[in-house]
Amino acid sequence: MSKTAKVFSTKKRKTYLRMLKSFVCAAILIIVVLTVLQLLGVNVSSMLAGVGIASIIIGFALQDALKDIFRGLEIVADDYYDIGDVIKYGDNMGQVTSINLRTTKMQDMNTMNIVSIANRNIDQVEIVSGYIYIPIPLPHSIKVEKAEEIMKEIVKGLSKQALLTSAAYQGVTDLTNSSINYQVVVTCDPMDKLQARRDSLRVILTTLEDYKISIPYTQLDVHTKA
Repeated sequence: MSKTAKVFSTKKRKTYLRMLKSFVCAAILIIVVLTVLQLLGVNVSSMLAGVGIASIIIGFALQDALKDIFRGLEIVADDYYDIGDVIKYGDNMGQVTSINLRTTKMQDMNTMNIVSIANRNIDQVEIVSGYIYIPIPLPHSIKVEKAEEIMKEIVKGLSKQALLTSAAYQGVTDLTNSSINYQVVVTCDPMDKLQARRDSLRVILTTLEDYKISIPYTQLDVHTKA
C-alpha cells in the first residue's frame, strides 16, 4: 500500500470511529434515560405509544438538531471530508479535528482556535486543495522571451523549497496598463499552504531582485484643466 493510500485509510478510520462513538453515546444515553424512567415507575410503554404526537412536537423543536444529524451521516456516506482534511469555512481555514453527529470541528491555521461548524452548514464548507496560483506582474518593457527565461529561474528556485512538491510556469494570464502578468503554480500539503505561499513569494522577489526588476505599480493618469 502506498503512503498516500495509508494516510487516506487512517483518516477514514478515524472519521468512522468518531462518528460511531458519537452514535453509540447517543444510543446509550437514550437507553439509560428510558431505563431510569422505568425504574422510577414511569410506564415507558405507554409513553412510547404516544410518541406519534410527541414526535411531531419534538420534530418542530429539534429541526436544526435533526438536520445536523442527517448531514453528519451524509458527510461520512458521501466522503465529503474526513478527519485530517483541510477545509475553509467563512474566514476560517484549518484541519478537521473531529466529526460527530451534530458538528464538525476544525483548528484554524492562523489563530489555532478550534472552530465548531454545525453539520447542516456543510454547503458553505470548501475542501482546500494543495494548489497555489501566483501571478507575477512584469513591466511591458521586458520582452516575453526574457520574461519566460526569468520564469524558468523562478520555477527552478521554487523546486528547491522543502514544503513544495511541484512548481510549474503556466504562461501569460493578463495584460494590464502597467504590467504583463505571468503565472506560476506550486503544490504542497494543504496544511502547509500559508507558509508555502510565503516561501514562494520570497523566492519570486529575490529572483526579480537578482534581475534588477521592480514589480510595476498601477499607473493613474491625472488630467487637470489650465
